[in-house]
Amino acid sequence: MHPSTLLAAWFVGVVVIQQLAGKLLLAALIVLPVFGTVALRDWLQLVSRARWLLVSLLLVVAWGTAGDAAWDVPLAPSREGLRDAGTHAGRLLLLLMAVVVLRQRLPPREMLSGFYRLLAPLRRCGLDVDRALVRLLLILDMQDRLPRPRDWRALLVVPASGEPQVFELSDRGLSPFDHLLLALLLISLLSLLALAVA
Repeated sequence: MHPSTLLAAWFVGVVVIQQLAGKLLLAALIVLPVFGTVALRDWLQLVSRARWLLVSLLLVVAWGTAGDAAWDVPLAPSREGLRDAGTHAGRLLLLLMAVVVLRQRLPPREMLSGFYRLLAPLRRCGLDVDRALVRLLLILDMQDRLPRPRDWRALLVVPASGEPQVFELSDRGLSPFDHLLLALLLISLLSLLALAVA
C-alpha cells in the first residue's frame, strides 16, 4: 500500500474520531492498549506534553458552557460543560494515539513521499509542494532532536550551524488498488462531512 493511501486513511480516521461521543468514545479509549506497549509509552509521553492543553480544555469547556450546575456549590461547573469537556478531552487523547500510530507505521521518508503524492494536485492552485515538504521535514526533525530543558531560555539559544542536510525523496506511483482505496476514502470522507453538517 502506498504511503499516501495510508495517510488518507489516517485522515479519515481523524475525522471519525471527531464524530465520536458517549459510549463509542469510551469504548475507543478502552481499546487503546491493543496498539501495544511501545505505542502506549509514546502516547503517554505525548499526553504528558499536552497536559496543560488538556487542563485548559477541561477548565474552559466545563466552566464556560451554560447549563445546570453539577454540584450545589458556588462557581460549580455545569453538567453539560463537564460532559462536553470529557468528550473533547477523549477525542484529543484518541487523536494523540492516532499520531503515535502514524509515526510508527510510516517512517519520515515514507510519510513525506505520501504527502508529496497527496499534495501534488495542489500545484495547479499555486502551492509550492516542495517548500511545504521541506518545512514538514524540518518540523519532524526538530521534534525528534528538541531537548526538554527545565529552563525555557535554553530554547532561545541559536544552535551552531552544522553541515547542510540533503534529503532524497523516493517517490513511486500509485497502483490501481491504491487509486480504488483513495476513491473509497474520498467517498467516506464526503459522507462523514455531509453527516456532520446535517
